[in-house]
Amino acid sequence: MKPTVLLVTLFAAIQAHSQPAPSWTDPSPHQIRFVAVDKDLRLEVLDWGGSGKPIVLLAGLGNTAHVFDDFALKLTSEHHVYGITRRGFGASEYSGSEYGADRLGDDVLAVLDALKLDKPVLAGHSLGGEELSSIATRHPDRVAGLIYLDAGYWYAFDNGKVPARADYQYGRPPQPPAPTDADHASFSAYKQWSARINGFSYPDAELHSGLEFSPDGRVLKRRSPPAGAAGIASGMKKYPSISVRALAIFASPHDLGAWIKTSADPAVQKTAAELSVKEGQVSERAAGAFEEGVPTAHVVRLRGANHYVFLSNESDVLREMRAFLKDVQ
Repeated sequence: MKPTVLLVTLFAAIQAHSQPAPSWTDPSPHQIRFVAVDKDLRLEVLDWGGSGKPIVLLAGLGNTAHVFDDFALKLTSEHHVYGITRRGFGASEYSGSEYGADRLGDDVLAVLDALKLDKPVLAGHSLGGEELSSIATRHPDRVAGLIYLDAGYWYAFDNGKVPARADYQYGRPPQPPAPTDADHASFSAYKQWSARINGFSYPDAELHSGLEFSPDGRVLKRRSPPAGAAGIASGMKKYPSISVRALAIFASPHDLGAWIKTSADPAVQKTAAELSVKEGQVSERAAGAFEEGVPTAHVVRLRGANHYVFLSNESDVLREMRAFLKDVQ
C-alpha cells in the first residue's frame, strides 16, 4: 500500500547531524547547552533568550530544534523561548532504545526540571504533538498550555473519531524534480533549490545538518535517516483526552509543494488535484474530531498551508499563537 501524503511529509524530513562544510557557521543567535535526561544521555537544548512566560518548542520527526531558529526569534519580545532536539536526532545523543511516546515525554519533563521552568507553554510541530499529549495526559499541572502546529493527528489525540493512520493511505504525491549539479554546487545553491521546491526556506542550521558535503563545499547528498526513527514510529500511543488548554493549528488541505504550482506536466497537476481533495477531506475530519473531542482547544484551519505551518504561514501562526498566549497564565 502506498504511503500517505501526510506520512510522506512527516517522514521525508528525517535527517541526522553531519560534519559541516569548513567555512560554514550557524548564524542563529541562540545559546546551546546539553541537558542530561537519562543515564549517559544528553539532549541538545537551544535558548533564544527573551523575557516573559517561557515557551518550549518541540520539533517534528526527523527535525532538530534548529528548525525553529528563525521562528523562535519572532517570539522573544514577549517570551523566553527554548527548543529541544529529541534523543537520537541532531546533536542529541542516541540511546539505542527507549523511544516510546511517554519516554520522549519524560525527556521533555527532565529538561523542564533542569532549566527550572515553571508551567511553560509547550509548542510541538508534527510528531511533537505526541510529546505534548503525553505530558498533558500524565502531568497536566506541569504546563500552562499546549500549541499543536499541524500536530493534532492520531499520534497526539485519538478518541475513536480521529482518522487513523491507515485513512491517509490513498496515494503518493508527485515528487519534485531532483536537484541538478548546479543546485549541488554549494550550500547556498542547494538552499535556493529547496526554497523553490517548498515555497519557504528552512533555517540554515536545520537544512545544513541533513546534508553531506565534499571538502570543497559541494553538496553530495542527504544524510540517511537516524537510527531512532523506527523506534519512534513503533512506540506511539493513543491519547483519548486532553484537559490542558490548547491551540491546534491544522493545515487543511496541505500544500503538496510550491513546485507543483509551476509545473507544466498535466499528470502532475491532475495527481496533485486529486490527492488534495482526498487529503483535505481526511485532514478536515482530524481537525473536526480534535475540535469536538478537546473542549479546552481552539482549533484553527489554515487552508493550503504546508505541513511546516510555522514556516509556510509564519504570520498566520504567530497571530494565532499571540492571541492564545495572551490568555494563558
